[in-house]
Amino acid sequence: MNYLFVVAHPDDEVLGAGATIYKLVKQGHNVAVSIMSGHAAARNNLSETLEEDEKRAMAIMGVDKVYHADFPNIQMNTVPHLSLVQYIESCIEDWKAEILFTHHPSDTNNDHVMTSYAVQAASRLFQRKNGIPQLRGLAYMEVPSSTEWSFDSSANRFAPNMFVEVGKVGVKKKLEALLAYQGVMRPYPHPRSDEAIDGLAAYRGVQAGCDYAEAFECVFRSM
Repeated sequence: MNYLFVVAHPDDEVLGAGATIYKLVKQGHNVAVSIMSGHAAARNNLSETLEEDEKRAMAIMGVDKVYHADFPNIQMNTVPHLSLVQYIESCIEDWKAEILFTHHPSDTNNDHVMTSYAVQAASRLFQRKNGIPQLRGLAYMEVPSSTEWSFDSSANRFAPNMFVEVGKVGVKKKLEALLAYQGVMRPYPHPRSDEAIDGLAAYRGVQAGCDYAEAFECVFRSM
């Protein structure tokens, strides 16, 4: 199966699905990550070695293919929606993606929201263009320090209905990959602390009756 994780920024892929990505790769699936904005502007906590950090994180998870766009960081709402959609469509087409993962549309980070909307539109590509494999699934990720800060009470907030058991090893790999991004992790009780990441995985595991898990909101899945 060809999986494509579309995220706004480098590190979002690990925060939202690092352990799941590691598990999928270990199971023999093909996993690619598409990053909409690689700029570190307005992200003072990130290192100047962001490109190298990203490569280390991807290697830890086992990801070989990474797509990079050049949309402006924290300004993706200024980019025409069609441009975002067409870029994601190009990744879907090149990767022959069958299952997509992206941000939840009610995240507090506006770049996450714009990415989510664009992925939703791009998910219909197989119905509009011949030769594109049928999309078999779309799911939203939970990105700590953003998804839980869903201020808009009129929107549907993240409601997990799909859980991937990742085990303690998966959580360990997720934390390893996060540490590869210098300046991302923070001291407890920040949502991006070791304790919080481990605790969230334990809680999601308890919800699903398994040993540690990452939670997603499945939009659709065809079997």
